[in-house]
Amino acid sequence: MDIAAIFLTLAVLFFVGAYLYAPFARGYGRRVTAEERELSALLAERERVLSSLQELDFDYKLGKIPEDDYPIQRTSLLQKGADILRKMDALTIDETDLRRNNAKKSPVKSEIPDSELEYLISQRRASRKKNYDGFCPRCGKPVIADDKFCASCGKALN
Repeated sequence: MDIAAIFLTLAVLFFVGAYLYAPFARGYGRRVTAEERELSALLAERERVLSSLQELDFDYKLGKIPEDDYPIQRTSLLQKGADILRKMDALTIDETDLRRNNAKKSPVKSEIPDSELEYLISQRRASRKKNYDGFCPRCGKPVIADDKFCASCGKALN
């Protein structure tokens, strides 16, 4: 066997191995925490309850559900939905508390002083105002001087 063929085969095998290993190196296999898993389950349950409510209302309008059963079933679904939202709020409040505590521990300081930052913002606003030539007569969105058509609604401009 020719030495070039051996090197070519090894190079192809190396690139295939690197390609297959890339997702693991990037961290796509991150572990999901128990809180994230519970929040995902609660979101799925909320969607299920919402679709059940929509189906119940639709079936009631079609006359498939008796008038005596409808309020009981609707109240039960609304109660389930409220319980799910309370649990979701409790989880998200805990996460925001953790973020606040972490932010208090390590405040991020800006490298640019406030006065310079304000100056840069005012310069950016001034340069953007120069580009605008008015507003679209149909939708009222700002249009740029060189535009022949409105980017929002498509109306031809003069």
